[in-house]
Amino acid sequence: MGLIQILGNAFALFALSRVVVQLKKRSMTLNEGLFWIFIWISVIVFLIFPEFFGYVADILGVGRGVDALMYISIVVLFYLIYRLYAKIDTLERQITHIVREIAIRDRYEPKRRD
Repeated sequence: MGLIQILGNAFALFALSRVVVQLKKRSMTLNEGLFWIFIWISVIVFLIFPEFFGYVADILGVGRGVDALMYISIVVLFYLIYRLYAKIDTLERQITHIVREIAIRDRYEPKRRD
């Protein structure tokens, strides 16, 4: 096992432990936790068995396993960017609603000077 595999597995195990801790603290939803557990276990499996990417490449119809890894990674990153965009959009809408509510409340209930 090469140095990159050892370091990669150590990092993946650390990241996996962080996901489990966040799930226990309930600072992450179950669906999010399962997604990240799947990602980190996949990283560990792929680091232990790098020849697996050759099979994935054959299934996807690309030349090399590294190409398959890059394509899969790009798709996952686009999905995560989409999720972040959707969350940011939702937060912006919530902030706008809250600010409007505060502005309307303060208009009809002027602040008292003590």
